[in-house]
Amino acid sequence: MIGKLKGVVDSFGEDFVILDVNGVGYVVHCSARTLQRLPKPGEAAQLSIETIVREDMIRLYGFRSDAEREWFRLLQTVQGVGARVALGVLSVLEPEQLGAAIATGDKGSVARAPGVGPRLAARLVAELKDKTPAFAPLDPALASLVEATEAGGPSGPVADAVSALTNLGYPQAQAAAAVAAALKSAGEGAEARALIRLGLKELAR
Repeated sequence: MIGKLKGVVDSFGEDFVILDVNGVGYVVHCSARTLQRLPKPGEAAQLSIETIVREDMIRLYGFRSDAEREWFRLLQTVQGVGARVALGVLSVLEPEQLGAAIATGDKGSVARAPGVGPRLAARLVAELKDKTPAFAPLDPALASLVEATEAGGPSGPVADAVSALTNLGYPQAQAAAAVAAALKSAGEGAEARALIRLGLKELAR
C-alpha cells in the first residue's frame, strides 16, 4: 500500500492532482481545501495517501497531514458516508474545526458539507463524539469550554466572545475553536474584547 507520495505537481483536475514521482504520474483525489493549498504545477509537493482497492479500481486519496487522513478514515465508519462525502466534509472543515464541531455538537457546521443533510450530520456528530483520533486530542482550552457548555453554557468573557463571533456569521465550531486558541494565548483572565480580537486573527489564518 502507498502511504505517502513526494514529487512534483504535474496538473490539476476537478477533484484530483497528478503528482509526478520520478516520472510516474499518480492521480490523487483530494478535498477542495487540499487542492487549493497545493503548490502550482512544477513545484514540489508531499501528500499522505490513503489507498482504496476495490474489484474494479484502485484509487489514491491525498491529504496535507496524517490528521486529515485519519479523519477521512474515521468519517467512513459512519453509515452512509463514503469517500466522496468524507472528502466533502474535509473540504469545508479543517481537521481541527471538524473535531471542534463534533465535540460541541455543532451539526450545522457538518451539514454544510456537500452530500451531508441534517440527518446525516446528526449521525456523524453522535457516532464520532467518542471516536476522535487518538493522536489529536481535544485542545484543553476547548475541552473546558465544551464542559462548560454541557453544564449549562459557558459564562462571562468566553461566552461573550463565542457569541460575538457567531453573530458575525462564523459557525459555532469555528468560533469555539478560535476562542479556545485565543484563551491559550491571552490567559484565563482575558476580557471578551481581547478574545474577540485574537479569535478573529485565528479565523483569518
